[in-house]
Order: sequence, then C-alpha cells, then structure tokens
Amino acid sequence: MIVRLPLLSATTFAATLLTAATPAAPALPLLGPPTSSSARSEVVSPSVTARSITSAPASPRSVTARPITSGPATQGAPSPNSVATRVVASRAVPPGAVPLGAPGGSLYRTGRLRAASCPEPPLVSGGIPRPKEYLLAITKCLDKGWSAHFGRARLTYSRPKVLYVEEPMDRVCGVRWPGGAAAFYCTDRATLVFPLEGQWIDGRTDLYPLKVAAHEYGHHVQQQAGIRAAYEKLIRARRGDQAELGRRYELQADCLSGVFAGSVWRSLGGRSAQDWTALVDAVRASGDDPEGPRSHGSGASRVSWLKRGYAAVSPSACDTWSVPSSKIS
Repeated sequence: MIVRLPLLSATTFAATLLTAATPAAPALPLLGPPTSSSARSEVVSPSVTARSITSAPASPRSVTARPITSGPATQGAPSPNSVATRVVASRAVPPGAVPLGAPGGSLYRTGRLRAASCPEPPLVSGGIPRPKEYLLAITKCLDKGWSAHFGRARLTYSRPKVLYVEEPMDRVCGVRWPGGAAAFYCTDRATLVFPLEGQWIDGRTDLYPLKVAAHEYGHHVQQQAGIRAAYEKLIRARRGDQAELGRRYELQADCLSGVFAGSVWRSLGGRSAQDWTALVDAVRASGDDPEGPRSHGSGASRVSWLKRGYAAVSPSACDTWSVPSSKIS
C-alpha cells in the first residue's frame, strides 16, 4: 500500500503528512528460525514464481559507464566496488523524462557514500524476537552514514525522528493509520514509523527488514535534499502524470536503499551472495500487483534500481527523474 498526497489518489489520506511505506511484505517461507549469526544467512524462497531479473535501467540522461575494479568481495557476496560504475551525464533528456533541474540535482553531485561499519544484530536472539533492537541498530547506521555524507557535501541535514510502534494505532502523525503499510515516513514531521510486527519483520532471516528501513530512510534523504518539494510541485503541475511521478519517487528510494546497502555490506556479519539473492527475490515479490495500482513499480523495476544503487554506492546513480518512462514501469 502507498500513502501519497491527496492529488495522487482519491483513496489516500486527505493530508500531506505521510509518504509511502513499503507495501505489505511478501509472505516468504523461512528456512528455520535464526538461532545464530550463521542462521541469518539462510536463503529465503519467495512464494511467487521467479522471473528473470532485468538489466539495470539505462543511466539517467545519456551516459557512459566506466568500471571500477577495487576491493574484494566478502564471502562470495557481490562487491559494490568491483561492479560500481561512474555515471557521466550528457544534456540529452529521453522522451517522457522529467525535465532536468527538477528534483535532486545537488544530491547527485555528492559522490559515493563512504564504506561504513554496521554490524547487523539478529532479529531473534535466544528465541526472543528483538525487532526494536534490530531497527535501532540499523537506523543508527543510516543516521551516521547519511548525515556524514551530507556534511562532507556541505549540505544541510537533520536526522529524522523515529517512532517504534508495537501495534497499529488509530492515528499517527496527525492522520489515520495507513492500513496495509509495512513501514512509512511522515513527511511534514520528518518521522520514520516502524511497526514492530507484521510480515515485513516477524521472524525473518533475510535482509528485507534492512531494505525496508533503508527505503523509508531514503524518503527522508529525498526530503532533506529538496526532492520532496520538487516532487510536490511536479504533482501539481502534471496532474495527468501523478502515478508515473509517484513511481519515480518510490524507485528513487529503492535506489537509495541500495546505496546504503552497498556502503555497509562488508560489515553486516556473515552475509553472503545467497543473502543478496534472497533479498533480490523478496524485492521482486514486493513489486506492484499487475492487477492493482501502479504505485511503487514492478518487481523488475524495483530490483533494477536497488541493484543500481548498490553497484554505484552513490546517489548519482539514483536519478529516476531523467530516464524514460519505460525504466520506471
């Protein structure tokens, strides 16, 4: 489910306080409870038919990609440094793209997110679920990584507030609780809201909870970089394109979650290529239902932008606004 500006859908909140959560998580059977750090590396099989992973979308505008070959992989995991690309943009704007200079120009010039240590705590310890402890640790890493990144670029940055909720409330951030949402970001109050139960986090051994947290934090990064304000102007100016603009906004948050994952991958503790594959499968399964609203993007598009951010470890790879419509389906 997505919570958007009232202009986007007649069924969403009559307020501009909430920005989309990740939709309710796909139900993924786990291969046993995570009883140790090694158990967290077990592969998760999605309860959907696997589809081929499409190649990453063409770089924003017209680009030339040059490979970077530094840094070994960890335990067979895909190495961001070994596959990252530097994006060299030209002035060409593909048909259907948002005009240049719309959202996020300054963010794309901030360079790579520096590698950081973020030891991942277990979601279950001693048979006891510990979702709050897990999210506290991941959010601390997100705060540290993004605030330092903005600081190095001499951009203003304030950390978000975080609300951990045991169960859904009648109201949150001044509006009615968004039913079916996994987690979400209150734009006007700069607040992340993390329910401590639900399919997105209960008993999981994969990296999906980390990805959801990083995606919602990505919305805060968008707000701090001025992307949210530019997005709202576009929504008002291009009422016929609201669904597509919303996907550009959401897929950018997917890409930013990949940037964060790439910056901390080596420090997660025991994660492997199998864990990356499991995450990709979960993200693909969380794509828009072909028969429902096209709010966050197809599974293939979500995977492509996640992988693009992970590979580049830089927001420069996340300009979803300057690519053709076919890249944000």
